Amino acid sequence: MSKKNSMRDKLTQAFAPQQLEVIDESESHRGHGGWREGGETHFRIRIVSTAFAGMSRVAMHRAINACVAEELASGVHALAIEASA
Repeated sequence: MSKKNSMRDKLTQAFAPQQLEVIDESESHRGHGGWREGGETHFRIRIVSTAFAGMSRVAMHRAINACVAEELASGVHALAIEASA
């Protein structure tokens, strides 16, 4: 399974989001640190979930990072997060 699909599945299971986008932005980082042929190195997550209600931005980011920790440890170089309740 691709990292993109794996992250999408984990985030869906963990947070039951009302909106979720997992965007592979690797190609726009060609030649930058961490980039490699085939992509799946740079991602943007846009997520809206009531599970984040009352959480600070830092807490939301920590929860998302913990959820996709396996992908971050196995080749994802950069992750941009846009999260809200």
